[in-house]
Amino acid sequence: MIKCHLSKLMGEKKLKGSEVARLTGLHRNTITLLYKETATRVDLETIDKLCALFDCKVEDLLEYAPNES
Repeated sequence: MIKCHLSKLMGEKKLKGSEVARLTGLHRNTITLLYKETATRVDLETIDKLCALFDCKVEDLLEYAPNES
């Protein structure tokens, strides 16, 4: 499973989804899906814009967590 830490990054900077959308040019729905960890796919451009906004690495935004079966 891939975990997305967008909610944590947004909380640290005290940003709302609408502000992230405005600052990155990404659609608000994209931000919401990543925030709630319900996105099934993410474009590289989206990851690039979010990493630029939060001045972070990809591994700060996304994390691989093996499923515990």
